[in-house]
Amino acid sequence: MRVGKSQRIMRVLTGPWPARATWALLPLLMGPALGDALGDHSLAVARTGAVLAWGTWVGVLVAVLLPRTVSLTALRIAAPAALVAANWAALADDPDLAGAVAVAGAAIAVVAAFSPMTGEVFVNGSAYGDEVRLPLRVPTALVLGPIPLAWLATVAGPIAGPLLLAAEQWIVGGLVLVAGLPLAAAGVRALHGLARRWVVLVPAGLVLHDPHSLVEAVLFPRSSIHRLGPAAAEAADSALDLTQRALGLALELDLAEPVLVAPRRPDKVVRVESVERLLFTPTRPGSLLSQAAARRIPVG
Repeated sequence: MRVGKSQRIMRVLTGPWPARATWALLPLLMGPALGDALGDHSLAVARTGAVLAWGTWVGVLVAVLLPRTVSLTALRIAAPAALVAANWAALADDPDLAGAVAVAGAAIAVVAAFSPMTGEVFVNGSAYGDEVRLPLRVPTALVLGPIPLAWLATVAGPIAGPLLLAAEQWIVGGLVLVAGLPLAAAGVRALHGLARRWVVLVPAGLVLHDPHSLVEAVLFPRSSIHRLGPAAAEAADSALDLTQRALGLALELDLAEPVLVAPRRPDKVVRVESVERLLFTPTRPGSLLSQAAARRIPVG
């Protein structure tokens, strides 16, 4: 009985509920501080800000109730925006408990949104049939610049444009809105593409789906896999490195027979290579190895 109860608790803690709960509580945690901060502005600006906040919250709440890859993208765009709004509200007035609660609540929502366990649950909501998707870590070079810029392009125009128009800044607001919407669309596509990078365990073996490092997805049949396990320190010298310097434990796929792959190259020339060893970095390597072993893929 105790084992069954602990398993149910773990399923709740590692499933979609942390992201759902933290997002659902945001109006209670952020509402007082955000309302006070908006109240210092004109009625039109306050109402526009409230409509943007409530509209975003409702839209993302519906998304997280239906775990899909697109829901994960929506959550990971909106959660940092909520944290920025909470900090703005906290700094708009003298420091008080409401501001601190708003910042803390939004920060917890960000942690839940970007948790590897949240990512794994949501991308599997879009899985087909008897397959399991395990997300890959984001390349370090993208984290240090391109991703924040893409996020800023996604949220800046749709938020700043309506607020400027509400403040009767007609020309500036119109220009920001007109220029911001195409940038937002491009930003959403870029960020969603990062959410669609994963290893897929299928009945036939293992598929590596990473548009950032491979021209097309590659199936590695179970019969061709000699070993899947943590990469040795010297593995990068002899294996095809698809980690893109992502932080975390890299796994090595050691093949019993060569498989053809087409890595993406800086010069954009497509060249097919025959590889027997390759490296990649999942967000939860332990989960991948345990599930791979359950599907009779050699793990060691």
